[in-house]
Amino acid sequence: MFAGILFFKIIYYFRCIINPNLKKQMKKLLLLAILASATTLAGAQIQFGAKAGLNLASLHVSPSQDGTSFKMTPNFNVGGLVSIPLASSFSLQPEVVYSGQGTKVSSPDESGTYNLGFINVPVLLKYKTASGFFAELGPQVGFLLSAKAKSAGTSVDVKDAFKSTDFSGVLGIGYMSPLNIGADVRYNLGFTNLAKSSGDGSAKNGVIQIGVFYLFGHGK
Repeated sequence: MFAGILFFKIIYYFRCIINPNLKKQMKKLLLLAILASATTLAGAQIQFGAKAGLNLASLHVSPSQDGTSFKMTPNFNVGGLVSIPLASSFSLQPEVVYSGQGTKVSSPDESGTYNLGFINVPVLLKYKTASGFFAELGPQVGFLLSAKAKSAGTSVDVKDAFKSTDFSGVLGIGYMSPLNIGADVRYNLGFTNLAKSSGDGSAKNGVIQIGVFYLFGHGK
């Protein structure tokens, strides 16, 4: 139950940047994490961990513009996680992660980069095999911390042009060693159109994440 309460407090800390019309969805997400931790099997051990990795991020923009391309830009992610056992092969893994995202933009006139900083909160269901390989999937909510456009050495704050909250789906695979060190590869597919103005079309996140993590303690 402690892990569920801790996760609730982390989410509550970021309440000031949650869009009001998303409160019902967030309550359901929090309730899922708390109920899962409360029904943890007797004797199972909750583990806490840290993670970091590489982001290959882009924005999927439509409609497409003639002569303009949007390409992946490298960045990083770092954060913490909680592994909550549900059964012998299944666990629930809430995380709080800083994620650098954005895209490279090239056009006939100029080129530059959009750098977006998010606090992402995925809640993943993991299935782990006896050999240590696992698959993971689940929803994710992201809170925009910063947005800057950089071109020709000049950086401009463009946070007001983007929505503050992003919903996405996460799908990944990985391997967990007996030493509690693991690695995974994920794809985060954005569902939210981040562009505030309807005249700007649609811009959705797409992020490949390659990461490593470590779990403290020993879980069953």
